[in-house]
Amino acid sequence: MVASAVRMRTPSAMFMSRGAAAMRRPQVSYKFQEVIQNQLPTLSALSRYYASKSFPPHTLISMPALSPTMTAGNIGTWQKKAGDGLQPGDVLVEIETDKAQMDFEFQDEGILAKVLKESGEKDVAVGAPIAVLVEEGADISAFESFTLADAGGDKPAPAEKKEEPKSAEPSTPAPAPEQPAAQEPETSGEKLQPALEREASISPAAKALALEKGVPIKGLKGTGRGGVITKEDIEKYKPAASAAAGPAYEDIPISSMRKTIANRLKQSMAENPHYFVSTTLSVTKLLKLRQALNASSEGKYKLSVNDFLVKACAVALQKVPQVNSSWQEVDGQAVIRQHKTADISVAVATPVGLITPVVKNVSGLGLSSISNQIKDLGKRARDNKLKPEEYQGGTFTISNMGMNPAVERFTAVINPPQAGILAVGTTRKVAVPVETEEGTVTEWDDQIIVTGSFDHKVVDGAVGGEWIKELKKVVENPLELLL
Repeated sequence: MVASAVRMRTPSAMFMSRGAAAMRRPQVSYKFQEVIQNQLPTLSALSRYYASKSFPPHTLISMPALSPTMTAGNIGTWQKKAGDGLQPGDVLVEIETDKAQMDFEFQDEGILAKVLKESGEKDVAVGAPIAVLVEEGADISAFESFTLADAGGDKPAPAEKKEEPKSAEPSTPAPAPEQPAAQEPETSGEKLQPALEREASISPAAKALALEKGVPIKGLKGTGRGGVITKEDIEKYKPAASAAAGPAYEDIPISSMRKTIANRLKQSMAENPHYFVSTTLSVTKLLKLRQALNASSEGKYKLSVNDFLVKACAVALQKVPQVNSSWQEVDGQAVIRQHKTADISVAVATPVGLITPVVKNVSGLGLSSISNQIKDLGKRARDNKLKPEEYQGGTFTISNMGMNPAVERFTAVINPPQAGILAVGTTRKVAVPVETEEGTVTEWDDQIIVTGSFDHKVVDGAVGGEWIKELKKVVENPLELLL
């Protein structure tokens, strides 16, 4: 950055030779430096003042431009204080620009004599003075009373004016460009009449409405008296379809993940004969157990309803192992592979599509381990940092949309080569009759509707129904999950 120097002298000013007064200009070190040097006008980072009033020779440090579009910035934390020495590359102060929080790395030597803009100052204009610099050995106590007024105020320092070189011969002023003769206003009725007609072709109210709605007046037919365009004409205006306006849609490129999802689910619907089994789960006891466990965890974990359901799916798969199976081709022969461990795939929505990281061997894990793994896998899935082995190889999938209170129930597409997936809706409070010694009373029950999708090639209908029954049993008696 080239810094301009503004020299201020008073009658009592001490004149210094250019060699003695010369000080290096600072350069801001940041990644936009080249862009700023090429695109921004020359800005002063150091403005020199010599013996202004009673102050010794000093230099004003001004607000730098740390981005191509920056016109002002906020003062963050000062990394140096009055009396500290400065070396090239030292971070002087943090500056909040229009882009980010950045360090102002100073590139000159000297002593910081005075801070003019304290931390927290907002909207300090680029080029405005923010601090005072002196040479080593200077007496900084002389600047204790130095104020912004002494620095010329908040306004950016003016650029140094360059004098035009004097020519040996007197220059002749260039002739002024010939001005066209002023035209007399047209006052004839013949020439003024078209303008009056144009003004009278639309009512003032209609004109204001047209400007508000962006309706083009030119070519619009008026239905008012004498062809005047009215407010009704503006309100009834319908723009004609125009090719220049562009298509009324947007083509969004398809990500690799989206292509994979589309191909796999299309294959699943085409090759796997789906059938669906739904049930209502009472989760009142489960919610009470969850609350008690979270209260006693001392912050080590925070169990969700989904954590309990993942564990419950694994328990049900142990009791009905036919569902924990997949259709496979081995040596050219179709086989049903029954898995010995329950590896549950958990559907996670990401900005580029759905992915199913796998919690391995859920049957051998406690609820806290399941919860921590699901949180870790979910975060890394959304950050696109999963390894292939972390989202491949599951034996059963759970897809939970319970966080959306509008989703009461839904059906899910099987994730091949698996043979089953459980779709989980939101939790609802339902009034249920309860028989007591005093008669029938109404109580509120927390309920979730779940739907299992099964591949009929692998899981017969009766087997799918049996698995749903075991799932319901363990969810409604959640202490079994702790065994």
